Formats: sequence, C-alpha cells, structure tokens
Amino acid sequence: MSGTVKDVASKAELDNLRQSGAPLVLHFWASWCDASKQMDQVFSHLATDFPRAHFFRVEAEEHPEISEAYSVAAVPYFVFFKDGKTVDTLEGADPSSLANKVGKVAGSSTSAEPAAPASLGLAAGPTILETVKENAKATVQDRAQPVSASDALKNRLEKLTNSHPVMLFMKGTPEEPRCGFSRKVVDILKEEKVEFGSFDILSDNEVREGLKKFSNWPTFPQLYCNGELLGGADIAIAMHESGELKEAFKDLSITSVGSKASQNEAGKGGAVSSGNTGLSETLRARLEGLVNSKPVMLFMKGRPEEPKCGFSGKVVEILNQEKIEFGSFDILLDDQVRQGLKVYSNWSSYPQLYVKGELMGGSDIVLEMQKSGELKKVLSEKGITGEQSLEDRLKALINSSEVMLFMKGSPDEPKCGFSSKVVKSLRGVNVNFGSFDILTDEEVRQGIKNFSNWPTFPQLYYKGELIGGCDIIMELSESGELKETLSE
Repeated sequence: MSGTVKDVASKAELDNLRQSGAPLVLHFWASWCDASKQMDQVFSHLATDFPRAHFFRVEAEEHPEISEAYSVAAVPYFVFFKDGKTVDTLEGADPSSLANKVGKVAGSSTSAEPAAPASLGLAAGPTILETVKENAKATVQDRAQPVSASDALKNRLEKLTNSHPVMLFMKGTPEEPRCGFSRKVVDILKEEKVEFGSFDILSDNEVREGLKKFSNWPTFPQLYCNGELLGGADIAIAMHESGELKEAFKDLSITSVGSKASQNEAGKGGAVSSGNTGLSETLRARLEGLVNSKPVMLFMKGRPEEPKCGFSGKVVEILNQEKIEFGSFDILLDDQVRQGLKVYSNWSSYPQLYVKGELMGGSDIVLEMQKSGELKKVLSEKGITGEQSLEDRLKALINSSEVMLFMKGSPDEPKCGFSSKVVKSLRGVNVNFGSFDILTDEEVRQGIKNFSNWPTFPQLYYKGELIGGCDIIMELSESGELKETLSE
C-alpha cells in the first residue's frame, strides 16, 4: 500500500475493499466543512504512519447511498474496518481519538495502551493540531451550552417559526448556503416555486440551540410550514421526490411565488390543527385501530422484508438491531390510510413509528433516539423490551407474511438450487411472498428446524402453517395445485 488517501468512487468499490479483509479507515467529509478539511490533513499523515491500512475519503453529500449505509448524520465522521467488519466509528474533530482508533485497527497498539503515531507530533504540525483541537473544543462547548427556557426565548422562536408561511432555518443564506444540506433544501424550495423566509442559525447561537429543544429536532436545516416542523434535509428531499412536499404546501394553504397576499393570510392561521380535523368518523376509527394494532407499529413504504425507500429501511434496521417485535403497514397499498394518517398524526411524511398508539416520529428522530439511548429508554418505560424468546421470534417471522419462505439467499439472489426452484414456482403463479435468508442468522436456521420438525431448507409457510420443502412445492406446482393451496 502506498500510504496515500484515495477517494471512494462507488459503494461497489467500497464493498470490494471491505471484502479484502485488510484494515480500512473511511473519512466522511464535506467540502464546505472546515473541521473536515482540518481533520483530512491529520488523516493524510496517519495514512503515512500506517501504510498497512487503506485510507479512503467519501464526500458525504456526493454519495448518499454510502452515507446512509453507515448512518452518517454529521461530518467529519470516520468508520473503521477490520477483517471486512465495522469495528468502530468516530464523529467529530478529535485527532487524538482518531490516531488511537487507527492504531488499534492498523497498528500494534492494544486497548490498554494508546497509540502515539508521529502524526500527533511532528508530522501533523502544531498549527494543524491546535486548530483542530480548538474546533473540537468549540463544538463541545456549543453542544453543551444550556438552552434558555425563558418565556422570552420561546416567544421569539414562536414568532420566528411563524414569520413566514414557509420558513427555513439554515446555515448561511439562500444566496450563500454554508452547508450542502441547506443548499439542497433551498434548491428544492426554488424548484417548487414557493416563496420562503430564512434564518441563518450561524448568526445567533441562542436561536440555534433553542430551536433544537423547541422543535425536538437536533440538526439543521429545519423546514417549517405555518409554524409546524416538516423536518430536515432528508425528509424534504424524500417529500419532494414523491410529490408529497407540493401536497403539504397545498394542504397548508401555501401558494406559489406571485401570491404573496394569500401567503400572508395563510401565515395568520398559525399552526395546523392536529388530530382528526377533516377525517370522517369511519376513517378516524380505522386509523385508531391500525396505530393500536401492535404495541410497536411502523407505517412505511413497502414491507420490512422489502422496504421501498431508504428511510423506511433505516427504521426497520434500527428496530431489528434493538430486537423489537413490530407490526407494519405498507402505505403505498392504501392511499386512504396514506393521506388520512398525515392529518391524524399531524405528520406529513413517512415512515411513521408509533409506540402504544403514540407517534414517536420519522427516520431522523428514531435514529437520533437510538444513538442517544432514548429509544431503548422510551420502549422500556412503555413495557416493551427487546428480549424475545426464540419460539416467539420464529412465530413472528413465520407470520410476518401470509406466504413466507425461509430460504438460502434472497428471491433475487438465491444461494441454492432448491431455493431458486421454489422462488420460480411462486413467481410463476403470481403469489406475493415474504422471505428470510437463513444464512444470515444461525439461531433462526437451527431453531426453525426443531420448531417445524423439518430438517432442510427451503421451507414454505402459508398463514403460519408449514406447507413443505422444495419437493412438495414442485409437486404442487406441476399438478396445478400450488396457487389454490396458497389462497385457501
């Protein structure tokens, strides 16, 4: 290895690098972020000190599929790999921690003795290190600064969020955004031809910190409509791409540029009334039944086995990591529920996660709650734990779809011929089915053999009952009975 830093061109390239098993350090950065630039200099020196490791950069905003895969919420951000697995992460400008973590992955140091590469001394240079340390210190102080709970600040924030029908709190100005995420939201609003107000949160730390608590939203930009928070950059992007953002503006009586009088009138209306306004009693009762149908209920695009958007996939991944059993509803299949739930919950995007009938939020909030440990705490307080017996887990998996296939690999990439044959038979009779790759979970693989008293795979279930393996499915397919069997 050359001891240099290279740029990752694609997720496929990164996956190939991981598979090599060599020590790998990834730096997620942004061209607009000074801390990223400063840490990149330290990163380059570390690449020289540890020539056995691969050092790669990823521009976070240019490769959203990679950033999303590693839950990058801020830059600079570092991910450490060893033997093809993620072993550690680091967020923020902390050169000493970066060097120590690199040393543990690529050097000879152990957890008992901190790494002390040349990069922390002569190689990096005192000016760089002092700059980075000051930046990190300022960041910590900024985060730790207590937020004023005074009525004056609350009144000020309420006035600011309601000062325009569409209000964007961002880094910089619309003419000169100071971060890529703010720039993206500005571009979206201009494309939607919506007139909006803005506030540069870098110019007022009291507003910057106060708004995080006021809105219960820890990052910027933040987009508001008639005083109500819509979300951050990723939610704005998703809503724009799906057409839901235009719909949200329409629902909130916000008109396009050129109808300022109408906008001002809309602004006087204040926040949108929550709950059941505009819903029929029948629909309201149906929505109440759905959100309370499981202790933990996720309204998403697609199914847990096949999410139809990255944000839904992210929440599914978090719930699986926490080992939380949950129900789900595919809002793409029922437009009445999709539109009605926005009014019912006063939340205009998806996914939406409910715990015992109470809305927790969307993907951003769930991710932040997991990172802070608050998600586990909230679930525990409501009597929901991640502890689940193997038998209960198997029952939940088997019943997660009406037709459920336990196979080797996935339907699109079967890992054995028998699994491939069953997939082709099911698709041949146009049967929708869920699937579980038993190669990814040894506990499920061994446990379901005993549970079903069936020693081989694939295994096909219908309404929780075992139909059989490959031979039985082939027989049913050849006799023309397969579709009938799976629709009784």
